[in-house]
Amino acid sequence: MPVQSPRAVELLPGHVVLGLAGDQLKTLLGSCVSVILTDPRRTVGAMCHIVHVGHPNAANAHNTAYGEVAMQTMFDQLIGVGIPPQRCHAYVYGGGNMFPQMFTTTHVGAKNAEWVLDYLDDCGIIVVGHDVGGSTYRKVAWTVGREQPVVETVRTDMPKAPGG
Repeated sequence: MPVQSPRAVELLPGHVVLGLAGDQLKTLLGSCVSVILTDPRRTVGAMCHIVHVGHPNAANAHNTAYGEVAMQTMFDQLIGVGIPPQRCHAYVYGGGNMFPQMFTTTHVGAKNAEWVLDYLDDCGIIVVGHDVGGSTYRKVAWTVGREQPVVETVRTDMPKAPGG
């Protein structure tokens, strides 16, 4: 059986992917939340980009942009390669307030992050790392393996052009 070369996968909103050791997974987040689940040995990892939290309506029952569908899809992928999701470790990123001038307390990003953290807790999955909230975008990159994901914050308050 031929050995597969590592893949580089960029997740867009609503994507879910299973990676093997050496695969590079990355995404860009604002108010959305990304979850990475990996076995303790870091040989397999699943990553998702959640747009909407909670349970979808019937028309979106299979839409992985929704939290419950994305998480179940990740669980199914992990089980498919012999990894029980409850034995995985989780990393959670995103949930930023992309409009801090409009929303100073409750905002969609905070609700997204809270839902994901509660969901993982209810499933008994240990969150070993997270970076949520604030008012920045996040670039998340992870090569499936021993190293932790790399998170780069991108400011949203860029200087305005003259006259702008």
